[in-house]
Amino acid sequence: MSSTKFGFIGAGNMGGALAQAVSKTVKGEQVIIADQSYEKAAKLAEKLGCKSADNIEVVKTAKYIFLGVKPQVMEDLLNSISSILAHRDDRFILVTMAAGLKISYFNEILGGEYPIIRIMPNTPVSVGEGMILYSASNSATEDEINEFCNALKMAGRLDKIPEELIDAGSVVSGCGPAFVYLFANALAQAGENCGLSKDKALDYAAQTLIGAGKMLQNSNTSPEQLIKNVCSPGGTTIEGVNYFNNSDFNKIVNDALGASYKRTKELAK
Repeated sequence: MSSTKFGFIGAGNMGGALAQAVSKTVKGEQVIIADQSYEKAAKLAEKLGCKSADNIEVVKTAKYIFLGVKPQVMEDLLNSISSILAHRDDRFILVTMAAGLKISYFNEILGGEYPIIRIMPNTPVSVGEGMILYSASNSATEDEINEFCNALKMAGRLDKIPEELIDAGSVVSGCGPAFVYLFANALAQAGENCGLSKDKALDYAAQTLIGAGKMLQNSNTSPEQLIKNVCSPGGTTIEGVNYFNNSDFNKIVNDALGASYKRTKELAK
């Protein structure tokens, strides 16, 4: 039996970040990385102290096989590895992070009932503060799921969610970082307009988002109450909050997430 526990097909931003997190909890000899660009895979493998290879070796040897490719090319990848998977006589689990593609899609394309874990990670996994939503097929055992979650613990938080809700969750946690950066950039630019230097404005915005996020996560206080706690009647903050409210801020955010959710569903077709 191979000693390879975790194999990654795709060494892009997300696949690479997850490989990096796993490499912090298991030995390098248990991790293998492949990518369309052999040079990219080799460079990442050298950095993490693990092995690089091609897709075939990953599929033949790894227990947990991360399929880190875009939804648009997933079918081609599955067709290229289906016969190899069918001839394996040991236990393995497929891990997918492709937006919009259900667990049933993989078994349908592959023509078999394989253990599958579907994850929706976000980019902060690269700094150990990610949010990883996951669902698993019935054929994945609790021990396997626990081993998987333990290996990814350095990437951030993991939360099990029914598969029918994973797309909705992913537009909050998966798309959310881009929306946060959008707000941070606007906040910093507004600070510049008030006279701050670009560096200081961005630094203040970033630390404010970090602190506010921790308060929201670590307290039992609702966002509405936290807003009230910052706002003094007739003060400066309430003026800005009122402007946001009068500009339909909630509707803008709701419509933006709705557009992302719609696109997620389109990718599944």
